Amino acid sequence: MRNIFILCLFLFSGLIAEAQSTEDYVAEHAAFAQSLMRDHKIPASLILAVAIHESASGNSRIAQHLNNHFGVKGPNNSIEIRSSYRDYLSADESYSHFVEIMETRSPFNSLFSKYDQYDYKGWARGIQRSGYAHSRSWSSQVVGLVKKY
Repeated sequence: MRNIFILCLFLFSGLIAEAQSTEDYVAEHAAFAQSLMRDHKIPASLILAVAIHESASGNSRIAQHLNNHFGVKGPNNSIEIRSSYRDYLSADESYSHFVEIMETRSPFNSLFSKYDQYDYKGWARGIQRSGYAHSRSWSSQVVGLVKKY
């Protein structure tokens, strides 16, 4: 029995070691977020912080199985996970769709005239006020992630 416990503990610790750190997540996605900032004028730091927050630094089930880094709802074709979240071919596609949502959906597209690509605090507050997240502390959590990483 003791050997089984030790084996289980060993296997479980191996699963924990596979989780991606936030620093590694930022390093992996920063260049694409910066290109989105140059093309669309949304702060790269804000894009990354929202993705970190919504996907647990890429470790959430929907990020792992659906490449959904922003918690976007919609249809998916996954046989691995039953979910009401949309699936993407890649993380980059998820990032691009987040920017597209900001540009094309009426609650968000007015933010482009209010905030520039350097005002991550304004963007975070504006996205929250526009209905992206229901939590009252969402924007302060996202701003905290920008400051930390």
